[in-house]
This record gives sequence, C-alpha cells and structure tokens, in this order.
Amino acid sequence: MVARCARCRRIRPSVDRARAIGAYDEALRAIIHALKYDGRRSLARKLAALMRSRGAEVLDGASCVVPVPLHPSRRRERGFNQAADLARHLGMPVRLALRRVRATATQAGLPAARRHKNVRLAFAITRAARGLDGAIVVLVDDVSTTGATLEACARALKQTGVAEVRALTAARVVASPR
Repeated sequence: MVARCARCRRIRPSVDRARAIGAYDEALRAIIHALKYDGRRSLARKLAALMRSRGAEVLDGASCVVPVPLHPSRRRERGFNQAADLARHLGMPVRLALRRVRATATQAGLPAARRHKNVRLAFAITRAARGLDGAIVVLVDDVSTTGATLEACARALKQTGVAEVRALTAARVVASPR
C-alpha cells in the first residue's frame, strides 16, 4: 500500500486507478530524460510497449487514451509532447481532449502542496472531449510524482461527464518530493 499525504487523505481522488511501469530511478529515469530532454522520440515506442504490457489492466475496457498536454509555449520549446508520443504507441484511440490553458512552472523541484496549486485550473476540455460522456479514459504521461497533474486533468475530464479516469505513466516517483 502506498502512503498518502494528509491532503490526499482529505480529498477524494479524481483518478480512479493508476499504474506505472516502474520507479523513476536509474535506468528508467535515464530513458525518460533521453526521450524528454534529448529528443530521442524513438524511445516512446519501447516505453509504450512496456506500458501496454504492464498496464494492461488499466487499458482494459477503456474507450481511449488522453495524453497530458503541454502548454503551447513549452510544446514549441521542446518540439513535441512526450505524453502524446507515448499515447500514440499504446494501440488505442488517442483523443486530444485536454489543453493546457495556463503556463505553469515546471513541477520538478516543487513540494507536493505547491505542485497541486501550480496545476490548479491549468487544464480545459477541447472539442475532442465530445462524446466521452460516461466513458472510461486513460490519462497518459511520462512521470507521476505526487499525481497533481494527473488529478487536475482527471477533474477537468470528470466535469464533462467522463465516468472513470485511469492513469498510465512510464514511471512513478517513489520517494516523497521535498
């Protein structure tokens, strides 16, 4: 069982189920950094294959996958969205149902409470979310640290009538952030 912070124990989570292929350390961290910061996009296919096999129960019965969006300025800076690259290789319909409407500080290095505040109201629904009423969707991202970004995305999706939001990430930070 994973220990939950006081905030998470008080608030009912919007993410119904989450899975990562492994801990964000050593080899997996190096692979994700190479994908995300070195632009080695070919790694997305291999990571997605692992996500597909180790996260099969999260994908099972879902209507589609929804990548966590980058703000347009970050997308331009990086040249691609690593979550969208991962989502495309999962073998399921991809819906770009979310957009990031507010540029946020990078989550890296922020304590848990600041991470939640940082992404509050940062996501909005797009036209691609139409028809997801009552659906089961899977949010896709590269790393989950506190789950703040996934929670913010899940809240936005559930406000449109999505029945269940699951999350699948390449890695999960096991140690508590500062």
